[in-house]
Amino acid sequence: MGHELHVVDAFTGHPFRGNPAAVCILDGPADPAWMQQVAGELKHSETAFLHPGPDGWNLRWFTPVQEVELCGHATLAAAFVLWETCREQPGSPISFETKSGKLISRRDGDWIFLDFPAEPAHDTAPVPGLDRALGAKPVFVGRNRFDLLVELPAASDVCDCEPDMAALAALPARGIIVTAVSDLPDFDFVSRFFAPAAGVPEDPVTGSAHCSLGPYWGGKLHKTELSGFQCSFRGGTVRVILAGDRVILGGHVVHVFSGQLLV
Repeated sequence: MGHELHVVDAFTGHPFRGNPAAVCILDGPADPAWMQQVAGELKHSETAFLHPGPDGWNLRWFTPVQEVELCGHATLAAAFVLWETCREQPGSPISFETKSGKLISRRDGDWIFLDFPAEPAHDTAPVPGLDRALGAKPVFVGRNRFDLLVELPAASDVCDCEPDMAALAALPARGIIVTAVSDLPDFDFVSRFFAPAAGVPEDPVTGSAHCSLGPYWGGKLHKTELSGFQCSFRGGTVRVILAGDRVILGGHVVHVFSGQLLV
């Protein structure tokens, strides 16, 4: 018998846009080395592994080369699959036990909302090699427990950025969030996310990055509800609602593939 496997495009309403995540449903705990091999085989920026737990669902995320502690788009995809396969009732919230604590997902029409921890970035000392790696001079550099947050002068600097991936991989962070105030009428800010050290040169749309982007731009723009556009090649949108030490991330999904993992 194989394991049920799905691919879902997250933070988009259009197929082949947003961020594709694989979702693998297990009967119980699995060997982390095997999960890492599966994620390496599938080569999505994250593969989510789910199995039932005493108070909801146990959820772990793997890039092609390592396990991560927090992932938004694969959680969005996992929640959708549980509702879509009738493992959870469409109107009921879903509780996930993860390495970042309990995460709750709720559905409102065609929107899915995730209750995640806020991960504000704090001003940090200059990071040697960062300017050269990005090919741009930052307005602000901050750090949270995962990533560097870098504000550039203009949206075009973010969307046109062609970083040196080898240089970024050498920086002491899971990833580098690059952002600027939006020049698009429907969005408050734009961003991109690079994580070559984690096996993801550029992540198309990054929910966990918005746990930092939300508090940052909320403070600068004096807003508690924001809309962000991640201007990667695939592109995607994330709604952010600030709620104290939590952020609510909202997005759409498109179901692309269902099948079986045979090994």
